[in-house]
Amino acid sequence: MKHLLFALACWGTLLGAAVPGLMLYAPAAHAQQQLAKERADEAEQRRKQALSEPEGIAVPKRSKLASLASSEQLEKDAVLQYRKLLQQAQSQRALAPEEFPQRQRLQAIAARLIPYTHRFSDRSDAWRWEVNLIGSPQVNAFVMPGGKIVFFTGILDKLKLTDDEVAMIMGHEMAHALLEHSRQRAGQQKLAQGITIGASVFSQILGYGDLGGVIASQGSKLTLLKFGRGDETEADLVGMDIAARAGYDPRAAVTLWQKMGAASKGEPPQFLSTHPSHSTRIDTLREAQPKVMPLYERTRRASADDPRSDTGPTGSPSSK
Repeated sequence: MKHLLFALACWGTLLGAAVPGLMLYAPAAHAQQQLAKERADEAEQRRKQALSEPEGIAVPKRSKLASLASSEQLEKDAVLQYRKLLQQAQSQRALAPEEFPQRQRLQAIAARLIPYTHRFSDRSDAWRWEVNLIGSPQVNAFVMPGGKIVFFTGILDKLKLTDDEVAMIMGHEMAHALLEHSRQRAGQQKLAQGITIGASVFSQILGYGDLGGVIASQGSKLTLLKFGRGDETEADLVGMDIAARAGYDPRAAVTLWQKMGAASKGEPPQFLSTHPSHSTRIDTLREAQPKVMPLYERTRRASADDPRSDTGPTGSPSSK
């Protein structure tokens, strides 16, 4: 046995000398795992703090109509429809690949926001959040139940969005899912349309227009249920709260909607639209900013003190 141990020791020494760095691999891997664990623990601590603190946007009350529809069924249907949508986009070569920079950018922003979603829905802990990017000139993004999000390249390219502004859109979409606005709409309709819903829950950023040829193929069972003005206002405020906690500047919500207003080249009168007018949204967001700015500033200070942080000093990683 002693001879065997000695032989193994000699072999390991020789192999380590022949392949420099091999003997360092295990410690390096362990250090990376430890760092990842520390960051996860810190994110969990911040999430728990977010649940208990009175600052920020209050958790909206849920409509009783939502109880008429099943969360589980909506989320199950959404997964099926989301997969079908991605397959359609893939077949048209419109689905951004994993290595595409803008897709990676979206996923990095989502990773920062997700730890703060629990405050508004404990169901989100079990969700498999997904963010995908589809090539389309539409200035749009939408969400499905269970945290399935899609951005169109048009909204990133035409509006020249900063990371802070992208975070406001993504937070808005996350909020629709967290607050189960689609479930409320389905409850209102009492699932009378035979529940081919799954993805019947698109949040159209501009409030009008279709989703552009990507999902308008034959056999599509996607039904558009527009969110009401109250839903949109809730999503604006909750989304801004989530983004602020993640270290994104809430003031970007105002610049975002200023860009939206310019891009829409005029908008339908507010009473004709299910969405608030751009000016109304901006006023509402400005009024709420004092509630969320302390959250943002606290996160930024913590990031500035942490040498491991990958965020910049201005409140956003540099835009791609």
